[in-house]
This record gives sequence, structure tokens and C-alpha cells, in this order.
Amino acid sequence: MTVDLAPVPTASWDTIQHVFYRKEELYALPWAVGDLADYLVAAAKNGGPIALMRDERKIVQLGSHTSGKPKINVYTSSGLPLATFNWELPPPILLHFTTTHLVVLSDEGVYRMYDLSDPSVYTQHTLGSDVERLGLVGAKAWDDGLVVLTGELQFVQLRGWKGGRIAPMAPSGLTSPPHAWTIVTPDVSTSGHVEVMFSTDSTVVTVDTLDRIDQRVSRGPFTSVLLSPNGRFLALLTATNTLWVVSADFSRNLSEVHVGAFGDGAPDQAAWCGDNAVVLSWGGKAIVVGPSGDYLEFDHPPTVQLVPEVDSLRILGTSAHWLIQKVPDALLAVFGPGSTHPAAVLYDALEHFERRSSRADEAVRAIRPELARAVDGCVEAAAVEWNVELQRRLLKAAQFGRAFMDLYNPIDFVTTGQTLKVLNAVRYYEIGIPITYEQYQSAGPSALLAALTARNAHLVALRIAQHLSLAPAPVLAHWAAAKIARAPAGAAEDERLCALIVRKFEHEGGGGRVGVAGVARGAWEMGRKALATLLLDHEPRAAEQVPLLLQMKQDKIALEKAIDSGDTDLVYQVLLHLRAALSPGDFFHLLDDSISPHLAPAVRLLQVYARDGDRQLLRDFYYQDDRRTESAVLEMDEAGESSDSAERLQHLSAAAKSFSENKDRAFEARMTEDAHRLLVLQQTYERELEFKFVFAGLTVTDFIGALLREGLGKRAERVRADWKVPDKRWWWVKLKALAANHDWEGLEAFAKSRKSAIGYEPFVTHLLALTPPQPQRAAAFVARCDARARPDLYARCGEWGRAAEAARERGDRAKLDELRRAAPAGLAQREVDDVVRRAK
Repeated sequence: MTVDLAPVPTASWDTIQHVFYRKEELYALPWAVGDLADYLVAAAKNGGPIALMRDERKIVQLGSHTSGKPKINVYTSSGLPLATFNWELPPPILLHFTTTHLVVLSDEGVYRMYDLSDPSVYTQHTLGSDVERLGLVGAKAWDDGLVVLTGELQFVQLRGWKGGRIAPMAPSGLTSPPHAWTIVTPDVSTSGHVEVMFSTDSTVVTVDTLDRIDQRVSRGPFTSVLLSPNGRFLALLTATNTLWVVSADFSRNLSEVHVGAFGDGAPDQAAWCGDNAVVLSWGGKAIVVGPSGDYLEFDHPPTVQLVPEVDSLRILGTSAHWLIQKVPDALLAVFGPGSTHPAAVLYDALEHFERRSSRADEAVRAIRPELARAVDGCVEAAAVEWNVELQRRLLKAAQFGRAFMDLYNPIDFVTTGQTLKVLNAVRYYEIGIPITYEQYQSAGPSALLAALTARNAHLVALRIAQHLSLAPAPVLAHWAAAKIARAPAGAAEDERLCALIVRKFEHEGGGGRVGVAGVARGAWEMGRKALATLLLDHEPRAAEQVPLLLQMKQDKIALEKAIDSGDTDLVYQVLLHLRAALSPGDFFHLLDDSISPHLAPAVRLLQVYARDGDRQLLRDFYYQDDRRTESAVLEMDEAGESSDSAERLQHLSAAAKSFSENKDRAFEARMTEDAHRLLVLQQTYERELEFKFVFAGLTVTDFIGALLREGLGKRAERVRADWKVPDKRWWWVKLKALAANHDWEGLEAFAKSRKSAIGYEPFVTHLLALTPPQPQRAAAFVARCDARARPDLYARCGEWGRAAEAARERGDRAKLDELRRAAPAGLAQREVDDVVRRAK
């Protein structure tokens, strides 16, 4: 039986004092680039794309480059072309990649942001007129902005790329350009803000937006100032070719190495390799200098570009692309020379097992107490290994070890397998993103998906998102935006494109869970209003759908969608927006439910809102919609709520007019006119009586009662006559008024003046109901009441003897017995008994 031999993992390893480094060739580059020294070069972090532009400031050999307008060529890390951008501005001083854009800064302070997914799209910004006037000496960038050195040798920072805030930093104190400078990004600076560190003739100075600090270093000048990726260390290269490594605050001296013997003159380039070593480049070799001064030497083409990463260093040449990295501890544990780590033993056990050797069982038994550690070690080693075959063998070793364990949590094993599928897919040369496991863990899968969509690798990004169970919405949205940008305009094309996008979202987005509102917004911003409207018809979330329709001036559709959602708050939002945006005529015409009956719920909600918060709006709406009855009712409501008599008269007059314009509301019109006339009369009486009394707002009955209580009988009679008050009501009102005034003589005279329209029993009951009751005066009216009611009325007045006598006169024996039982003991009981005996 033959066994395929796995690649030798340590073939690319070398050591600096027991610290191993490896150099891996990532890609052979197919591009036709002659000499990188002739170009401005920028490389994105985490294995991102590469930008090349011929440096027009350099003299080049005739015929070595094509003539014409300057162009910026963007390639993958594997050397495949991605995009080409035109450049018409003055020569650039900086090229820098963000996740989705290439930033190009001219020496006059104007910068462009090119969209990597569409070479024709860019935005242009300026650093201000002062920077443009002074010009730029240098510039450096980080993820969220840049710092420039102006012609006045002052540092200015830009925070935020798209129209970000420009702020000058503290005065630098420079009289000549610094020998070298670097920026300390906010994520690693002690202040949390961007800082600049630069070398003068003798020292190093740090400036931020507030202060300038002299680090009081006397070993300058320094030709290179390099900050490690974690921000903890500084590598300073002196004019005498001494590499000095210190802590970032200059409190600890870590190493000091004379590098003049490594090459002729000063290094061409210098950069950190992770946080562990510094790489210096001379001509055709790269020197990796370790902490103790020992070094490794790697050969490379004469001109290269060093690209520092968070855990490694990439070397970009004209024909190949390499990676230099400190060998991860997990790999060292498995493949390190003489390693006795359980993971190494487990890996050897797998090889013995495949050879059918009994030593496999011996190896497993030897590490059985640490078998879980061995399995985890193999999984971790697979994650950081570059070679796919070795990844498989390491995972196979982990799986082999798991077979001997009763309990093991497979989450790390499964997650690592998923991650390696992703990393291997994007490392493939057709995609060309040589991202390491540590870079992937640091940036996260969302950053990788953004990088893929930025280069229009939508299918790969979508499959990765689905493989990792991530939301596909960002990928689908970017794909749809790219489709819209490239599609021609037209009704038929809009319908076809809408159907394509909706079908893709439904199929790839998990059954329609991904909304298209964001895509519709993008289409509208591109000037494709009709397409945006079509897309919004398929948006299931009204809260996302309606605001965009309002921005697109699709007012009626927005209102209809809000009504269909059943969300009253959303309907109110639309109504208030339309009221502010439209003229009153257009607003009310839009709400005409006779034209659009399905808008009736919105009309009702508007009335509810306006009745509580904006009566004038409701009044205008009723007038515009010719709702006379509703207008009159509104005026009546406001008349009742008004405390000012003049305003009340105005409202009543308006209500009467509105009622009169509707032939079916003649009765209401008359009643309103009567209310107006009554209020006018009340105001007249108040003036005539020198405002001693307040009558305004009283009903006819209360008005008459008030006049009678104040002794204004003639005026009360006039009101009675004018408003044709019925006799019964008049008798009740006057009875109550006289009783309230305790005018007993007037009450007696009123009772005798004519036959009572209400009878006399109300006289008795009302007098008894007064506070305090008036039983004696009430008893005087009982004789005028109906004979059947007299016994009970006398009894209520406390006249028990007269009550019994009234019953005896009627011959009502049953009532006599009832009175006898009900009469209180004492005099009342004797009076009733006397009447009963006489009745016998």
C-alpha cells in the first residue's frame, strides 16, 4: 500500500535565535510591470488590491512606458486587473485604499474617491483653499482619514473621507521638512485621537490637535520612524544606519542594531513584520532583524514594495508576491523540530495509523490524558497553515484524535473548517485575496464580504455569506445597485430589471426576508424614479417603503401604502409631511375621498388629529371639501368652548350661516340663530345692568331663573314671551326662584295668581327638598293638591293628624291603618289614633 506524502511544512522556515519565520510565495504575477521604482504603489491591508500609477516626477527611460494621459491601474494581489481610473489633476502625492474605494490625493489638496466596483464613479473633495494655496509636502492615511504636511510645514488632519472635518494640528515648530514622520492612529494612541510623530535634526516630536511634545531624544536625525501594528513599539533608523527599537513612549530601550553591514548606504525601505521584527530592503534582498539583533536574509527582485500587515509582511515584486511571517505558535507546536507537544504526537500517530503501525496506538495512549489539548492544537495549526494539503491532514489528525474521546465539543473544529473553506476560496488566484487567519479574525467576515462586493465578486460573497449563515442583504443590495448602474433606462428595461432583482432577493434572501427599500433608494438616487417605484411595490415593510415614497414625491402612493399597513402612526407621519410640503389646496385635493374612496381612513384620522390639535386645519378642510354641516358643528363646538362672548357670537353666526346653506338643516339653523339672539340679549342686559350680573352663556331656563332671583321679573317675562317658554316650565322656574329667595309671600301670591300649570304637589315636594326643608310652608299647599295625594303629602310634612283626617274624609280605611303603623310614637301616634276612633 502506498501513502501519499504530505508537503514538508518546515521547508520555508528559517530561524532567528529559536524564533522561526517563514517565507511563502503567494502568487506568480502575470502583469506586465517592468520596474516598481517607476510607480506610485499602494496596497490595501488584509491582502487587498494593489494600485499602480507611473510617478511623473521621476525621469524614466524613453519607451519604457506608454504615453498618454495618466492612469491608475488596480490589480488583485495575484496580479489580475480589476479596474483602471483616469487622472486629470496635478500629480498625486498619495494613493490609499479604504474597504470600498481608492483615495487619490493631489499635491494641491484635492482628493478623489474612486469606487472600486465602477471605474466611472468617483467623488471629488478638497482640503480647503488654504491647503490648496500652500501645497502639500507629504501625506499619510489611515482607515478613517489622513494627515497632510502643508507647504508651511504644518500638519492638518482630515477625519472622515466623504466631506469629513478638516482640523489643523498643534504648531509643529518645523523650519525645514522633517527627516521622517508617521501617524499614530486613534485606535492605538494613548489620547484616542490621531497623532503625528516626526523626526527633527536631533529629536522626535509628537503633535496632536492640542499639544506638541518633545520626546527629548538626542540620537537623531532619524531617516525612518516606524510604529508597530499594535502601537506598542517604535523602530527608528538613524542617519548612521543604526536600527533602534524602543517602546512607543520611549521609556524602554528594546534593541539597537547597526545595519550598515547588511547593505550599501541606507535601506531602500523599512517596515514592521507583525509586531516581532523589522524588515529592511536593499536592492535584491530583504533583511529580517529580530529583537536581539540577529537577522535573516531573503532574496528578491531589485525593486519591490514592502506591505506591512497586522501579523506579517508582504513583499510585492514585478514577477511574484511573497509573504514573510513569524511561524505561529500552533504550527510550531506540531511541526517544530523535536516538539513533544501533544498535537505533534497526535499528528505522528495519524501517520503511523495510515502505515498500519502499532506505534499509532502507543502514541495515542501516551497523550490520552491530554488528548483534548492535542485535538485543539491540530485544529489551531490547521487554521494558520497556508498549504491546503497540510490543512486537511491537520484536521484529519484532529478528527482521528476525537475518535478516542468520549466527550468533545466540536464547535471549534466545525468553525475552523468553515473558515478555512472561506479563506482558501478567496486566496485562489482568480480572486487573489491572500488574507491570513489572524487578519480574518481581526477584521471579521463582514469586512471580507465588503472587499468582495467592492470588486463585484457578488456570487462568491453571497456563497460565503450563506456558508457562514450571515445576512445576505448587503451583498444582494450591492449586486442590485451594480445591475441598476449598468442597465439602460426605459419602461420595459425597468420592469425586466425589477423582476430580476425581486426574484433574486426572494430566492437568495431566504423567502423574501430581505427588503428592497435600500435598492429602491439607490435607484432613485441614480435618477431611476420609475424603477424605484416598481421596486417599492415589492417592499414588505411599510415603515421602509413610505418615507422613500415621500422623498420621491409619490405622495398619494405613500399615503395608500401607509393606510394599507394599518399603522396609524405611519399614516399621521405621511399626513403631517404632506401638510408641510403641499399647499392647502393640493393637500385637501389629495384627500378628497369622493375621488379616492380608499383614502377615507386617512381623512378620518386627519379629522381626529385636527379636532384635538389644529382646529383651523379642520375648518379649512371642511370648507375645501364643502362640508357645511361639519363646519357648523365645529363652529358650535368652539362656541361652547369659548369663554369670550364676542368670539362666541362669531362662532354662532358662522354656524348659523353654514347650517342655513344646507336645506336639510333648517331646524339646526333656526336653533343656532336663537342661540345667537339669546346671547345678544344676555349681553344687552349685562350692559343695561352695568355688568353687575353675568348672564352670557346661560340657557333660556337658567337665564329666566337668574332674572327672577335678581328681582328682574319684567325682563324675565320678556324672555318668556320672546322664546315662547311653556307655562309648565315657567311655573317650575318661578317656583324655584321664589323658593331660593325665601320669598314666601311672593310664592303664596304666585300660587293664588292663577291656576297652577304644574299643579300644587311640586310646591310641596320642592319646599321639602330645600336645605333646610320647609315642612310648615309646604303643608299650606297640600290642601290645594289632589285628594288622593293629600294623606301622603301631609305625612311627609309631619302633619300626621291632618294626614289621617284627609284619609278619613275619603273613607280610605286602608290608608288610615297604614298611617297608624307609620306614625312615630308620641303625639303623632295619638293624633292618628283619635281620628281612627272617630272613624269607627
